[in-house]
Amino acid sequence: MKPGKTGIARIIDATQYSMKGLRAAWCFEAAFRQEVLLLLVLLPVLVIAELELSERLLLLMSLLGLLITELLNSAIEAVVDRIGSDYHELSGRAKDIASAAVFIAICQFIIVWVAVLWPL
Repeated sequence: MKPGKTGIARIIDATQYSMKGLRAAWCFEAAFRQEVLLLLVLLPVLVIAELELSERLLLLMSLLGLLITELLNSAIEAVVDRIGSDYHELSGRAKDIASAAVFIAICQFIIVWVAVLWPL
């Protein structure tokens, strides 16, 4: 078993690492900043629109899913870039696949928001 903190101390450390990661994404990733701003712009829709709780949650989860995917994409890009700046087919493939995941998350976001809000 790996040595380290346990219990509440581990949870506190993990939370601090997560906050550090969110700060890094905000500072270094323009796409993440754009998606956070999109979230902030669309949050009033979740409050104002006459929607069922399940619809509100579906809309929110599609936005959060996009942010999660962007964070994972940024992490993959950072690791690949850390390895080296020389082009390598596998590095390019990893970055392209991560980018494709973001594209699918964006498509999902659009489909969900249109499907839920179109009749309104």
